[in-house]
Amino acid sequence: MHSPRSILAVPALVAALALTPSACGDLVVPDFNNPSIEDLTANATPTTIRQAAQGMLVGARSYMSAQNGYVSLLGILGRESYNFDAADTRFITEMLIGPLDGGSPAFGANLFSLRYRNIRLGNAILAAVGPVAGLSAQQKEAVRGFVKTIQAHDLLMVINTRDDYGAPIDVDIAPTGPPAPIATRTEVFARIVLLLNEADTHLGAAGASFPFSLGPGFTGFDTPTAFRRVNRALKARVDVYMGNYATALTSLAASFIDPAASLDLGAYHAFSSASGDVENLLYDPTARALLAHPSITADAQLQPGGAPDARVGRKIVTLAAPRTVQGVTTNVAFSVYGSPSANIPLIRNEELILLRAEANIGINTAPSLALAQADINTIRQRSGNLAAVGAFASQAAARTELLYNKRYSLLFEGGHRWIDMRRYGLLGTLPLAQPSHTVPSRFPFPEAECLPRNPAPAGC
Repeated sequence: MHSPRSILAVPALVAALALTPSACGDLVVPDFNNPSIEDLTANATPTTIRQAAQGMLVGARSYMSAQNGYVSLLGILGRESYNFDAADTRFITEMLIGPLDGGSPAFGANLFSLRYRNIRLGNAILAAVGPVAGLSAQQKEAVRGFVKTIQAHDLLMVINTRDDYGAPIDVDIAPTGPPAPIATRTEVFARIVLLLNEADTHLGAAGASFPFSLGPGFTGFDTPTAFRRVNRALKARVDVYMGNYATALTSLAASFIDPAASLDLGAYHAFSSASGDVENLLYDPTARALLAHPSITADAQLQPGGAPDARVGRKIVTLAAPRTVQGVTTNVAFSVYGSPSANIPLIRNEELILLRAEANIGINTAPSLALAQADINTIRQRSGNLAAVGAFASQAAARTELLYNKRYSLLFEGGHRWIDMRRYGLLGTLPLAQPSHTVPSRFPFPEAECLPRNPAPAGC
């Protein structure tokens, strides 16, 4: 693993984007879209700008679909999933028992360096796009708005994993200089908001189209005007995480939220089995390794006819026989991703409706709780086929119902349960299969990020 300092300083080919080797057989993912950093910074053209911008999409999906990637590892910590890979016992010994190890590149030290590599690419694009001939002023604004939105999402993924340890944010530094300071969580969130707001302004000044393709993951959101609604959707998620509930409602109003539209409307990380592309490795039709936590079926509410929550039926399948590894047993697996070409949500309409409910619960007035009740019932009835709930007696009761629905609606999509339970101080309520098991609240920094720092910061 590399520290942000070394990643941002080495003039290597961004096309490498090689995932860290590990015992669980990670793929090496070449990025065929990206030019070299030297070409981008020294001889930028409209073509290299377009290629680099498309390369940011490749970087943004890196380690989303790996079996030891973002969705999988956060799913294990949030007791959504297990990984019974016989080739690597650390899915149990490190992820369930602990502690998470900053010297373990595929586990505790994971989900860090590739995010900064993508941020570095974005910085290079932003530095290069201004003087490039052949792109209009509006096209340059479109590039800036796209790049800063993706950078903000990358930084959000970093702070989601490191939480109160903080993270580096001022990472455009010389290779021989000191490492970037570790900013606090509050400072990291402030930078994410700044990037999203600047991106929104850029997109508002852009023209009718991007000068590059956003690919199939952004169908319906592939113009600056439409992509701006994705930007505001991500901003709403950040606002809720920060507890800025009134601001979240403003962001949501400018997003693509629509209770009458498909709940799957949204932006996605795209995968495929095409030659040279990357498959979604969370697709495991034989349940060889990726399994679901048995509490998902045990905790499901019942539909009026007695069947479990419809989200369970769509996302979970029962195994022919229970599986047990190191005292951990489950009899269920996932059917969330139906093929190796299945996309992983970046953000979608179902989450936005629940974020609006969460913001109104946070505001905690009688009218706002009534609005939250309406949004939660939309999801309960449309997604879970459950009966509507009545008026909430308290903010606490509303949050309990909210967290239930976020758990089942966003199951195995992006670590949402672990993040949500941490935000509300509820990690201690997550089930433990064995007395020796723990639920870490954050990942440590990679060892290589700690070695240049004296004194070592918390998280090392």
